[in-house]
Amino acid sequence: MTARNTRVQITVGETVRVGQRGGYYDTAGALRDMIPNHTLQLVVMTAMEPPISFHSEAVRDEKAKVLHAIQPLNPEDVLTKAVRGQYGPGTIDEMPVPGYRTAPQVNPQSTTETFVAMEVHIDNWRWAGVPFYLRTGKRLAQRLTEIAIQFKRVPQLLFRGTEVGNLSANQLVMNIQPDEGISLRFSAKIPGAVMNLGAMNMNMKYEEYFGVAPWTGYETLLLDCMIGDPTLFQRADMVEALAGGGADDRCLECASASRFPPITQRASWGPKDADHLLDREGRLWRVRL
Repeated sequence: MTARNTRVQITVGETVRVGQRGGYYDTAGALRDMIPNHTLQLVVMTAMEPPISFHSEAVRDEKAKVLHAIQPLNPEDVLTKAVRGQYGPGTIDEMPVPGYRTAPQVNPQSTTETFVAMEVHIDNWRWAGVPFYLRTGKRLAQRLTEIAIQFKRVPQLLFRGTEVGNLSANQLVMNIQPDEGISLRFSAKIPGAVMNLGAMNMNMKYEEYFGVAPWTGYETLLLDCMIGDPTLFQRADMVEALAGGGADDRCLECASASRFPPITQRASWGPKDADHLLDREGRLWRVRL
């Protein structure tokens, strides 16, 4: 892959609200709660080079390299490459639902974010120039965790003299929850004498293919603790790399200088400001149907 037209979108969406965790959440927010320990870990797993073995230190060596290569955000970057939002009151199935500020132990004037979207870059040989678009939040349209890799378009038009004007880029999607699996979207010729292409998806769900429901992340981590396998846990240098990048702290530091996005309603994918991260490049957030 090269940088041209290539991008990665990582979504960690929840439909639940804060509930009884308001006391903690109002001091942390989506940035500190989800970005370092969840969303950036998906970035690392996507971008890391193959380790020389599955030994825990070999795997963590490659993960640490990616974390060290993430470009730090300066104050100007935060204003253009990060968006915060907070869910407000709305309706679902014609019934009123409360907003974040009415949750127990939450400040009624709270500006703590329950949604964040970011554009990050990895400054290494393979991923230079490829944007990683991240978004995570509560009370979103779907419970969904996925990694979508949009491949570059071909550099030349292969079907000259046909009705095919543009070829859609291929897309590889790794579904993590709720339906763990992998899907590949590409174009194929529609049967017939005329050259017409149609988009098609090849989907594989682990539960359907193997007949066994996949474990949850917590089950895996608890087992790893019991057997002493540190592969999926962060090493000290990885934690230091995350702290050195300071993406979450820089966003919070600059929040007072940036416009707080409109309060979002239930069944949305966040404030409209998050769309601007992509549409200024002629791109859109992926919508899972």
